[in-house]
Amino acid sequence: MSVRVRRVHEPPEPDDGVRVLVDRLWPRGVSKDAARVDEWPKGLTPSTGLRRWYHAGEGSYEEFRERYEAELAAPEAAGLLERVRELAGKGPVTLLTASRTPERSHAGVLARLLED
Repeated sequence: MSVRVRRVHEPPEPDDGVRVLVDRLWPRGVSKDAARVDEWPKGLTPSTGLRRWYHAGEGSYEEFRERYEAELAAPEAAGLLERVRELAGKGPVTLLTASRTPERSHAGVLARLLED
């Protein structure tokens, strides 16, 4: 499986494969045409409460990861994660996020889960 994480603000590359936006909100300053997003599973993103908690600096990345993985066990999120896993089984998948540190964001958590 080939899963990678990139910032949505970066221009698409030919080897991106299926481009999946994993943010709940559309990123500012990026047009839908320029982003070339193929899938946008909003139910796969962290809850608003968890996102705010993490961005407020109230906990560690490890605790965020544990809480987010617990959220991903819910039926809707688990189904969407399985859908992206199936896509990754067929070819490259690029998880897109507006996060400035994608590797320490929910997108990094998703990438690790998909590669397992």
